[in-house]
Amino acid sequence: MTEPESESDATTTILPLFPLQTVLLPGTRLPLHIFEPRYRQLTADLVSGTVPGREFGVVALRSSLTREVRGLDQLYDIGCSTVLREAKRLPDGRFDVVTLAQRRFRLRELDCTSAPYLIGSVEWVDDEPVAPSGGMAERLAAVARTAHQRYCETAWRSDDWTEPDADAEIADLAYLLAADCLLPLEDRQRLLEERHPLRRLRIACRLLTREAGFLNTLGAVPLPPGELTDLSRPASLN
Repeated sequence: MTEPESESDATTTILPLFPLQTVLLPGTRLPLHIFEPRYRQLTADLVSGTVPGREFGVVALRSSLTREVRGLDQLYDIGCSTVLREAKRLPDGRFDVVTLAQRRFRLRELDCTSAPYLIGSVEWVDDEPVAPSGGMAERLAAVARTAHQRYCETAWRSDDWTEPDADAEIADLAYLLAADCLLPLEDRQRLLEERHPLRRLRIACRLLTREAGFLNTLGAVPLPPGELTDLSRPASLN
């Protein structure tokens, strides 16, 4: 069966890649501490404008044991681009950076030799259109927001989390609700890959309800979001 035209732009784009042991969701911020030489070079290329639009791709590793990326089978097919917003160069050449996630892509080809860092040939992935739902979207959004509030009140201090803006788009809401919640990588990848906004919101609601239940049962809380930067550091790649 032929895929609908809306799945992706037919044109492939060349995008530098940053493999991580996490999943980046559109519309969310990603702080990174850049220490490996290859990614110092990528950051320098982003800062200088060598990379168009300061945009690169983040794609999750399929295994936390991966030490060298040599093929597509080691990475998830769907990733998310992100744009460099802030970069602070440290005296020893490392960088502290902040990026803002933009749009999903499907990874088609991998180039491991043209640059010190990985380069991918990607196609942009779009959402499926949302048909008029007679208020269903609004009701679902309210339920999902309640699940998010319950999770955050269980997991974080009151100043460690914020609610998405009241006027957040339905297409973005699931990503924003999941952004400050410690979901397993596979669950975050499922959200990233889901192309129907309402299905994605239902998935987020179920995941947040499940995780809040786990926290209540265990009587334990995770580290606050501000203490999780090291989770975004890459494995030693290539």
